[in-house]
Amino acid sequence: MNTSLLVVAASFAIAAAVFAWFLTKILASAAITYRQTFTAQAKIKLSDLFLTIEPEKLFMLNIALMVLTFVFVFIVVGNVIVATIAGFASAMSPPIIFKILRNRRQREFLSQLPDMLQGTSTAMRSGASLNQALESVITEQTGAIKQEFDLFLREVRVGISFEEALDNLYSRVPLMDLNLVISGMKISKEIGGNLAETLERMADTLRRKLEMEGKIDALTAQGRAQGYVMTALPILLGLVLYQMEPEQMSLLWTEWYGWAVIAIVVTLELVGFIFIRKIVNIDV
Repeated sequence: MNTSLLVVAASFAIAAAVFAWFLTKILASAAITYRQTFTAQAKIKLSDLFLTIEPEKLFMLNIALMVLTFVFVFIVVGNVIVATIAGFASAMSPPIIFKILRNRRQREFLSQLPDMLQGTSTAMRSGASLNQALESVITEQTGAIKQEFDLFLREVRVGISFEEALDNLYSRVPLMDLNLVISGMKISKEIGGNLAETLERMADTLRRKLEMEGKIDALTAQGRAQGYVMTALPILLGLVLYQMEPEQMSLLWTEWYGWAVIAIVVTLELVGFIFIRKIVNIDV
């Protein structure tokens, strides 16, 4: 009998060891793949944002943020599952941060575009060519529009065609307003015409459009604020109730029906937030 128990125990031990070995290999392979994917995507996004941060350092910072989030949530809540979910959620934050920075950069570029077009038109009326006008105007600009058009002019200098350089500019800054400007430049360069007047009209159109969007943003600011408040209110209320009744609230992450309630609340929160965003976001 003892021999049989030893054989069974040894079999279970060997199976557990083999399973642990396979699990370690899978996790190691997944970690390597995640690191390669993260650094490759980060390199592209950082170059689009003209940031000089090394992707490897950003990856290590992401890992450190995930560990710190896990430790902090575990200390506050005292639940491993909740802390693990929070840690993985923080690991997914870089794409969101990249998107926020990209949108902010695009808004900055769009706000500077009418003045740049107006300056280019004025320089062309004084006798400069399009390239000369762009070079003279870009030297006086700052921020995103200076970086993007500097790169555009460098591409033209090294032999890339004007149309291809414009296409590369649009691929880096995929804005509908910029596409309108690029189309106008291409048409004027192909069939002729008064490009200075075309640029001036586009600058006036974009300026009016930005003014209208500013008015709409001001009118819908209260709706956006209400969306944020209504989304954050259940979370803040849950934290207050947890401080008041920790034993009762702890059932949310210790029982299966508690997790079901959390899933329903999160789903309704996301649906409500998306609906509010759809209502207050008005395209011009």
